[in-house]
Amino acid sequence: MKKRMLSLLLCSAMCAGLLSGCGNASSAEVLNVYNWGEYIDTDLIDQFEEETGIKVIYNTFDSNENLYSHIQTTSYDVIIPSDYAISRFIDEDMLQPLNYDHIPNMKLIDEKYTHLDFDPEQKYSVPYTWGVVGIVYNTKYVDKADIGSWDLLWNPKYTNRTAMFNNSRDALGIALMYLGYSLNTTDKDELREAADLIIAGKPVYQGIWMDQILEKLPSEEIVAAPYYNGDAVTMIDENPDLAFYVPKEGTNLFVDAMCIPKNAKNVSGAEKFINFMCSTEAAMANWEYVGYSSPQTEVYNELDEEITSDPLYFPDITQYPTEAYTNLPTEINQYYNDLWVDILT
Repeated sequence: MKKRMLSLLLCSAMCAGLLSGCGNASSAEVLNVYNWGEYIDTDLIDQFEEETGIKVIYNTFDSNENLYSHIQTTSYDVIIPSDYAISRFIDEDMLQPLNYDHIPNMKLIDEKYTHLDFDPEQKYSVPYTWGVVGIVYNTKYVDKADIGSWDLLWNPKYTNRTAMFNNSRDALGIALMYLGYSLNTTDKDELREAADLIIAGKPVYQGIWMDQILEKLPSEEIVAAPYYNGDAVTMIDENPDLAFYVPKEGTNLFVDAMCIPKNAKNVSGAEKFINFMCSTEAAMANWEYVGYSSPQTEVYNELDEEITSDPLYFPDITQYPTEAYTNLPTEINQYYNDLWVDILT
């Protein structure tokens, strides 16, 4: 996740009405937060510390899988995983049920992004951002007739000028959507077919990457690749010839959410932090910084219609099929690993 090159002045007195019962915390109080890289306006951390007296120890991870391994051995108070990881953590009893009496700003979260398959009772998570996966392409080099479908990623016309995701769930998810299968299929034949499709595309791809895509698309080293709409904002800021579309076959609707692990040591501080991040001022500043769509209703209502109607900032998920990832059985997760080895070798 990358910082958007925009600016926003925060209200100078955010604490009033934002932090439920924030009070004056002891200077010795510490809150351990674990999040994706470049996925928060760091000024908000300073703001929270100043207003609560709680010292935030902020660390980052680069995948849900790394997050999973770390929280088994290290105590964090707030984590911000993705949907399917949350589902896994719930299944394995790794999260605490939330006390929403202590998180009153939860009422500001749009219900469209709650009670989804990964947390159907909305007991363990507070939506932080949401978004979709689509294709970022260069309008100078990609013919208009070739856009609209996932098949752009397999189009030989753009050999050595496209890329594929370097993570198994998203890459196989793209292939599954293109083939008309569920993102959460447990059918090994369907998964094998999806893997074979990616392998068939390898002669077209310049590479199978993640962060490199964020560099190579704006610099025009490649002309098309899949990515998340929030990061597409950043890339288009850097190169206005880039554009983004959601393929007609459908996409992953993802939600990243704030959770409190079972082994958290500062639950009260975690609740204050989550509530703070759900406040209108903090959520607006964070949206401005990270570029991902905000699930906070007042943020949406305060933005100009030009922004809220722009599918780059707030994708219209009624216009195409969407599906959220859920946790898969252990056997299928292992099969994903086996398929991914085949794809990369």
